[in-house]
Amino acid sequence: MAGTLKKYFKGDPVIWAVIFLLSVFSLLAVYSSTGSLAYRFQGGNTSYYILKHTTILAMGIVIIYVTHLIPYKYFSRISQLLLMISIPLLLVTLIYGVTRNQASRWLSVPGLSLTFQTSDIAKLAIVMYTARILSKKQENIKDFKGAFRPIVIPLLLVCVLVMPANLSTAMLIFATVFILMFVGRINLKYLFGMAGIIILLLGSFIAIALSADWEGRIGTWKNRIENYISADEGNNYQVNQAKIAIVSGGLVKLRPGKSIQRNFLPHPYSDFIYAIVIEEYGLAGGVIVLALYLYLLFRAAVLVRKSSRTFPAFLAVGLAVMIAFQALINMAVVVNILPVTGQPLPMISMGGSSLLFTCVALGIIQSVSRGIKVQQETAEKLAEEQQITDEPEVHN
Repeated sequence: MAGTLKKYFKGDPVIWAVIFLLSVFSLLAVYSSTGSLAYRFQGGNTSYYILKHTTILAMGIVIIYVTHLIPYKYFSRISQLLLMISIPLLLVTLIYGVTRNQASRWLSVPGLSLTFQTSDIAKLAIVMYTARILSKKQENIKDFKGAFRPIVIPLLLVCVLVMPANLSTAMLIFATVFILMFVGRINLKYLFGMAGIIILLLGSFIAIALSADWEGRIGTWKNRIENYISADEGNNYQVNQAKIAIVSGGLVKLRPGKSIQRNFLPHPYSDFIYAIVIEEYGLAGGVIVLALYLYLLFRAAVLVRKSSRTFPAFLAVGLAVMIAFQALINMAVVVNILPVTGQPLPMISMGGSSLLFTCVALGIIQSVSRGIKVQQETAEKLAEEQQITDEPEVHN
């Protein structure tokens, strides 16, 4: 059995194990948290949402498998194509996108009644593109025009287009690429100069937003910030319900499907699914989920150490940082470390495009792992052949 799995599932076996465990948590948590949703919209058919989620998750696993068979070198060219596609899509989404909760984040697929978030394509594209530029510009990596500018211009363009409808995703993209540029040895004075300007602009924007009455998305951001810093617990309904779920979980518990707060917590199957995990499996379950994301990041760092080439190293660590950052943001919101953002928990929240594009990212990471293994095996064979060639002949 192990030999069969090893034959078909290449790449890092530990990452495959992480994917499997996250999928199990996802199925259990989504089934538990969608009961009230089923009674509200599906006439009490509690199997509807879990079957739908299982189908999407199965599609995601297939995407991981197919993607990990593609040699990682092709993703360098693909990143350029994705970036060229994503920027016009973001612009179209802002103007003609499907609006929910005063945010135009989705585009509908004509004739298929399906929607997807174009920001999911954009964040994948910009991380892949940054890995490509960093790998190609290592000889003049400290140069402003040669290395910094080719990355920062598309980065800022993507962030500006994502920000009006999804500020948290824009910040996630910026933070991920910033870390990737730091790892890639971009000149620190350019990095911290850019970070200082962004922090100054963001601080000024928050100050202006809090000082006036705004409607639309700015009004939503203002309310979230005010609720976060407010001492009035009554304004933080979502966070309060999440806290009750966390306290109910205790240290160690094993009661799948027995959540009570799923009936009171808004979006328990997506934004606040981590609270349901803790309620049903205790703090130990929450720590296990956190550890899975951190271990994924650690395994990506191992790939960096093993890789003899820069592009796969930057690609793997950039995508792993993006997934881990998103998970940490979701968890931080649930425990009230950050204001409510609307970021789903990767590979666990019930979803569509977000889950599928996370699977693409995981498939690319496994493609890098597979490619590094092939390179190591080839190098070992060449070394053995060279050793045999160099051995002196023995004459009787």
